Parts: sequence; C-alpha cells; structure tokens
Amino acid sequence: MPNNIIFYFTDQQRWDTCGCYGQPLNITPNLDRLAQEGVKFDNAFTPQPVCGPCRALFQTGRYPTETGCFRNNVMLPAGVKTLGSYIEEAGYETAYIGKWHLASDGELEKPPTIDHTVTAIPRELRGGYTGFWRAADVLEFTSHGYDGFVFDENDQRVDFKGYRADCINDMALEFFDRYDGQKPFFMTVSQIEPHHQNDRRHYEGPEGSKEKFKNFILPEDLKALGGNAAEEYPDYLGQCASLDENLGRLMDKLKEKGLYDNTVILFASDHGSHFLTRNRDEHLNGYDDYKRSCHDACLHVPLVIAGGPFRGGRVVEELVSTASLPKTILALAGVDVGDAMIGENLLDVVEKKDHNRPNEIFAQISESRVGRCIRSARYTYSVYAPGVNGGEAAAADLYADDFLYDMEKDPHQLNNVAADPAYAGVKAELRDRLLYWIEQAEGTRPVITD
Repeated sequence: MPNNIIFYFTDQQRWDTCGCYGQPLNITPNLDRLAQEGVKFDNAFTPQPVCGPCRALFQTGRYPTETGCFRNNVMLPAGVKTLGSYIEEAGYETAYIGKWHLASDGELEKPPTIDHTVTAIPRELRGGYTGFWRAADVLEFTSHGYDGFVFDENDQRVDFKGYRADCINDMALEFFDRYDGQKPFFMTVSQIEPHHQNDRRHYEGPEGSKEKFKNFILPEDLKALGGNAAEEYPDYLGQCASLDENLGRLMDKLKEKGLYDNTVILFASDHGSHFLTRNRDEHLNGYDDYKRSCHDACLHVPLVIAGGPFRGGRVVEELVSTASLPKTILALAGVDVGDAMIGENLLDVVEKKDHNRPNEIFAQISESRVGRCIRSARYTYSVYAPGVNGGEAAAADLYADDFLYDMEKDPHQLNNVAADPAYAGVKAELRDRLLYWIEQAEGTRPVITD
C-alpha cells in the first residue's frame, strides 16, 4: 500500500522554538526525535506570512496572488483543483482537523459578507475533502486556549472542554479508532497554537506555562527590539510544548495501530512571529501585528519530514520554501502534478537532483503593505509599494526599497543597509533576481526604485 501521510502544521511558530533548531529548553522532544529519524530542513521559509494566504497556497499549490487569496477573508476559489481533490482521486481517504480559514469572504477590517467563521463550512467550501472532518473556519472565533467547538463532516457542532491543542489532537486520534485500513489515508492536523488569541491579545499557553518556562532565553532579535515577547514568551513556549506533546501522542497512536512504519509525517508552521517588533509604523486597522513582514522572524519556520523516503536523520541546509509542500505531499501519494503547482518535490532537494537550483526563496507580503522579498543564503532584500493599501491590492506596478540585510554580518537583521553605497552592487543583483521571481509568479515585471 502507498504511504499514509500526515501533514501536522502549527500557526505562527518560530523555527527557534524547537530543540532541533537550537532552542535550549526542552520544548520539542518528540519533534527532535522525528528529526533524528527523518529529514530536517534548516532553512525553510514561508512564501506568505499570513494565515489565510498561506493556507490557500497549501491547498492549491499556487501563489495567493494567482488564486486571489492574497489576504485574510478571501475564500478559496471554486475553479482551482486542490490538494484534497488530487489526493482523493489518487485513492486516499482524507481527514482534516482544526483550522480552515478559507471559507469566508469580506473586507479585511470588517466582518465577512459571506460568513462561515462561526458556522459549519458547507461541503463545497472544504477544498475537495469529503472524508473525516473536524474543523472551524476561524478557530480563534469558536474557541479560546481552553474550550470551544468545531463542526464535523455532517455539519454537527462538536463542543470540546480542555486545552484546545489537546482537544484538536484528540479528534485526530478519534479518526484512527474508526479507520478500517482499506485505503491509505491523508490527514491534516491544522493546529491554531501558538497563534495569539485575537480577542484577548495574549498568547494562551496551558495553565502553569509562565512558571514552567520562566527561564526562557529570548531570541536575539526580540531581545534587541523589544515588542511584547518578554511578557508573552513563556506562554508561547507553553503552547509550542503542548503541540509537541500532542505530536508525540499522535506518533504513539500510529505505533499502537501498526501504522507508524508506513506513515510519512510532515511537520511545519504557516509562518513565525516577530512579537510586535516589526511594522511598528503600520496601523493595520487595529490588528496586533506579529507577522506580515519579510524578516526571518516571520518567514523562517520549522520543517521536518520523516517516513517513507525521508529517512536517515539527514539535515538539508539549502533554502527551501514551504510553497513546495503540496507538490511534495502529492509526490508521496504517487501523483506528479508537473507545472500545475509551484515549488518542487522536496525529496529532489534531499537527494540533490538539481545542482543548478537557485538557493533562494521568494515571498509575497500583504495586509501591512504590498511587499515582495527574496531571501538568499546571505542576504534578505525586501521592497514595498509606497502608498498602496496591502488589504486592498494584491500587487503593484511600482515598488521601493524596504530593507536589505547582510546576514553574515547581521544575523538578527538589525542593520538595514539598503541605502549603503557599499552594497549598491549586491542590491542591484538581488533586485534583478527579485524581479525575475515576481515575473515568474505574477506574470508582470514591475519597477523597483531606491
């Protein structure tokens, strides 16, 4: 039988929360073990650090500017073939648990005009998934750190009591108690932790997190820039530790059912968090801004794949984009989508099949600004569209320098050298590469000025 596949992804989790990426506290022992069994990608970056657009890309394998899902509050378009449709056609039974965030339309700062945020998501808006379903469109609207509700495949409300990450995981475990093994399965566990709770403006860790993780060490960018991390980080780490405990429970369940050896687990996050340290000049319609920029705090995410061909405790240092996850998942299911999806099969990167692949990633930014950036092994170069509302426009004809960082000299991105004459040549090269990426992704070549 083909590999079973689990895509376990978290929301707003920085890569440096994980032990396998250098976190000094014991936050992620289960992920660390998974990394020792499989493949750890040291330099994985999101292509869009906002919840809805990134999820749209995960489900379609297309840039958010192509599907129209360039910001939150835009539902998945009906005419795009999805990951769910492809994988069910390939004979897989599907299960989707957690946050969806792709079924409501509206303006960025107003309630959706088509609102499924607190009601059951109609079948036609579930991205092609027809199997086991325990989800809410905007999970932070139907729950808090403790207690809440989702809906099942029959539109019935499912209430839960307890810590949210535990309860979401319990629903995933429920699938295995009814799974008959007739087909391989593809399961997505879309946890909302460690996202902050919007209506309370607080990271809600399990009770006792502040005491348990009081000896935290702030990452250097947060230490230098302030924000609210000094207050919020213990709860944030508590959320991450809970996610890892639940990953461990999921792995144990697979072993109990005899499924572990034939299951590939992909662990990632949609984006990171900069803890109100970037975008300070942006008002963002009252939103608390923890992402929405091209800094590593937002873009750099954990990515571990273990099982099937991803084995051996290998470490990939090349830069990769999580835009490649849909194509990689389908390749594991024996489906070659070719150019119908962006990105690459990440197994090809592990096996170093293409010696000419560009070691860089491209990202699109919305809401806080209309922005674009390129991240190479040494530099981050970002541009924005002056005077353009990032909640209204998906792209622009004219961009200007936002920032340029030399990570060899400035690994925490604290010294913007975009206007430094010593970097004029570097900037010109990066600008040319960025224009190439924009043209490939969006079919147009804008102008970038100093």
